[in-house]
Amino acid sequence: MISLPTLATLADDLTKGRTTARKLVEECLARIADSNGEGQRTFIHVDRDAALAAADAMDILRKANAAPSRFAGIPLSVKDLFDITGQVTRAGSRALDDSAPAEVDAPVVARLRRAGFVVIGRTNMTEFAYSGIGINPHYGTPKGAWNRSVGHVPGGSSSGAAVSVVDGMAHGALGTDTGGSCRIPAAYNGIVGFKPTQRRIPLDGGVPLSTTLDSYGPLARSVTCCAVLDAVLANEPIIPLQARPIRGMRLAVPTTVALDELDGTVARTFDRAMDTLSRQGASIVRIEVPEFLDVGIIGAKGGFAAAESFAWHRFLITSKGDIYDSRVSARILRGEAITAADYIEMLNARRSLIARTAARLAPYDALVMPTAANTPPRIADLAEDDKAFAAANILSLRNCTLINMIDGCAISLPAHREGEVPVGLMLAAAGGADRRIFELAAGMEDLIRV
Repeated sequence: MISLPTLATLADDLTKGRTTARKLVEECLARIADSNGEGQRTFIHVDRDAALAAADAMDILRKANAAPSRFAGIPLSVKDLFDITGQVTRAGSRALDDSAPAEVDAPVVARLRRAGFVVIGRTNMTEFAYSGIGINPHYGTPKGAWNRSVGHVPGGSSSGAAVSVVDGMAHGALGTDTGGSCRIPAAYNGIVGFKPTQRRIPLDGGVPLSTTLDSYGPLARSVTCCAVLDAVLANEPIIPLQARPIRGMRLAVPTTVALDELDGTVARTFDRAMDTLSRQGASIVRIEVPEFLDVGIIGAKGGFAAAESFAWHRFLITSKGDIYDSRVSARILRGEAITAADYIEMLNARRSLIARTAARLAPYDALVMPTAANTPPRIADLAEDDKAFAAANILSLRNCTLINMIDGCAISLPAHREGEVPVGLMLAAAGGADRRIFELAAGMEDLIRV
């Protein structure tokens, strides 16, 4: 892994004339094109000419003191799930190859452009965002940052998003998160991923997986980087982030579900981080959260993802089902058996779950748990073994899904030390506590890896 700058560092360099937007874009394009790198598997489409033109425009505006923000000219990647004017949105699939190009940008893409960020290309993903692993049989699977000579999964579904950031092919990424799709790739690649409260950011202009659970969020190299991108996506002012001191933090570790079947490395890394936070003065309490047991019950027939994805795919999968990744189509087709009564029952159960969990978490600043119960598996071990894939997928998604189901917000921070297997630590809270989560995460992100 190369040492790469944060958005704040890049913004300072641009402001002080130490670099230009064009140079930043050219450097990212060179990394994408490197035949020894992961660029060909990380990007489905690279918008070279448009990115260079946008960079030149930002350089001109900056010289005229008219840059739309201090971050203008910094290249970002966009997950293939989002509409970009003039481009086909394939969502990591071949089934949408003949779709018409988008007529307008998705609102989140438009907001990034208005802030002056340069869209460098569309990143690879799990087909139709339907797994936490990141394997894609259509466009290849980018290798995660850990132990490239072996080849470990990048995490999904925002697989290319994470790899683009960790390899310097972009300096931030737009992803999605339905059951962990920003946080899992962040955890597997040693970067930061944020899942916002769903209602804060518009979902228009993206191919849905589950309209109930989908949210759009950033992946980047630091908590502050993610906070900047989150503010832009939510159309909120970019306010300097004030890190909370660790002393006095009230953190709850849920012993229900979230600590079950942890990989030994994950458990050791998490325990070490908790010891560090405790020594620094955080109050850490292990609590039962029996509401989390309801998540598995609600999703027993496939849950919202199966029901809502089947509603969106039912005609496409009838005509082009043979094109789909079989692991994806099988999960979508579970939704065919979910009745209207089943769906209404799920909605009612989730409404109750959200209210009961919010009440239980109210005394604490945040929940803290491992982002994923497992470390990134080897691609070769899952490529042809459906049983191994299913087991790994469940473990990767489980903890993150708890937060989507309670309509919460969450961030994944790298908790491993340099040279260790990547492990993510997740801070989460009930919906609406996004700023608090950022402040808490900023206070601990450097210390938990000591």
